[in-house]
Amino acid sequence: MRHLLSSADLTRDDVRMLLATAAEMHEVQHRDVKKLPTLRGRTIINLFFEDSTRTRSSFEIAGKWMSADTINITGKGSSTSKGESLRDTVMTIDAMSVDCVVIRHMASGSAHQVSQWVDASVVNAGDGTHEHPTQALLDAYTMEQRLGSLEGRRVAIVGDLTHSRVFRSNAITLRTLGAHVTLVAPPTLMPSGITAWAAADGLELTDDLDAVLASGPDAVMMLRVQRERMSGGFFPTPREYTVGFGLTRERLRALTAANPEAVICHPGPMNRGLEISADAADAAQSLVLDQVSAGVAVRMAVLYHLLAGEEVAA
Repeated sequence: MRHLLSSADLTRDDVRMLLATAAEMHEVQHRDVKKLPTLRGRTIINLFFEDSTRTRSSFEIAGKWMSADTINITGKGSSTSKGESLRDTVMTIDAMSVDCVVIRHMASGSAHQVSQWVDASVVNAGDGTHEHPTQALLDAYTMEQRLGSLEGRRVAIVGDLTHSRVFRSNAITLRTLGAHVTLVAPPTLMPSGITAWAAADGLELTDDLDAVLASGPDAVMMLRVQRERMSGGFFPTPREYTVGFGLTRERLRALTAANPEAVICHPGPMNRGLEISADAADAAQSLVLDQVSAGVAVRMAVLYHLLAGEEVAA
């Protein structure tokens, strides 16, 4: 691997390799001393132009636990706030001989463009509404830890599809692993062109959440309603969105009745009371905190395969 820019770049063998490595890295979290010498001497820049808690901190922890020198740069703390272009910013960083740039940017396609400008490895930590491949990997890892193989499993992804980069990467990765994926959203939050993509990739589309839950899916992933990206009226009121597409207490009961083993995921941050109720977020089958824990292990695995070559972690 040279870069990780899109989930579509990963074959089934690539995904299985990364998830297997993540399982080994996950064991580090249970040690008294959480440190490997694997990336000693490597330098990783976390370049974030959008706010982040889980992704940025997990990449930082992942790098530090593998002994890399990890530096965080935010858009507000960089020269882009003075008018410097993204190209000049990343080329300046690259001129310092760093080994990897982990980038989150508000423009779709930005990570791919950056990879053309620098010699360092590039990891896409979220580019606009396009993709977020490490999130999809950690979601798949978390589900497999509870459900076993995702081959033939049924996963419903529910909510704000139009503005979600998470759903795009998840749909690709889940299909790569053999899962059946159903996308659920109001018509106003179905992305343009999704019908053709769904037909080509074997995805199901519906706006009937209750019917999907009654069918007993193995996993339900609720997406955050990204109000900061909305410039128009995508739904009448928050209350009406919850009534139609929120995982309420009543829908949690319906899901559990249809499939007692079903799990609930959410990439975070959660809008409690909007797309997910407190009952669902804190339920025994909720994997929300498991996803956060898995994020460090998966990002350790990604950085390892990008930067450590064929070396073996001690």
